[in-house]
Amino acid sequence: MRVLIVDDEPLARSAMRRLLAPHRAVEIVGEADGMAAARAAILATKPDLVFLDIELGDADGFDLLASLDAPPTVVFVTAYAEHAVAAFAVDAVDYLLKPVDPDRLAESLARVERQRATGRPPTLPIELRTPRRTVFAQPREIVILRADGDFTQIHLAGQPAMMIWRTLAHFESLLPGPPFLRLGRSLIVNRDRLRHVETLSRTSTRLVLDGLAEPVEIGRTAAARLREAMGARTRG
Repeated sequence: MRVLIVDDEPLARSAMRRLLAPHRAVEIVGEADGMAAARAAILATKPDLVFLDIELGDADGFDLLASLDAPPTVVFVTAYAEHAVAAFAVDAVDYLLKPVDPDRLAESLARVERQRATGRPPTLPIELRTPRRTVFAQPREIVILRADGDFTQIHLAGQPAMMIWRTLAHFESLLPGPPFLRLGRSLIVNRDRLRHVETLSRTSTRLVLDGLAEPVEIGRTAAARLREAMGARTRG
């Protein structure tokens, strides 16, 4: 993977070089410290990926992308969390906060590799906001959503549930269906994470989902909706 590093701070560029050094599949083809130099480097080297700072002194990373007829694949690297929504709006693959964590960097590189392998652009993330933090989750990371009054309990794969002050209908309008299936008034399931369906009785069915520690039990009507959806998937 041919990589270009764009940051107006020399120390930040050096730090990114050190972080990328263990990744043997990565070849750093250049650096740039501003918009003009970055634009020239992108046109000259045609990198597979650009690690792009947002604040570039004379301009910003969004100006740079807007100036290009064919913007490259980008991972933003910045100290400012508030630009995340705008970053994903221009199809950034990921958004890393400084100082960059090595594990998060590895995750970003893996995302880029998956995108290159499939040829599909990144999916716009869903904003999950609680009083203490805001998480930007890819839809594929969401396992199930449960209604709880005016709130929705969201289970991301391998993480504790998050309680979001939004209705289940709000998320139903945002998430693609399929794979997300509304099985009842209070439950949406990510069909792509379904691993096992067990019929317990005429009125109860148990679902085992990838990324969820405990199985989910659903009633007869929800099970019928699931069977109908899975049948449509098979026919499709």
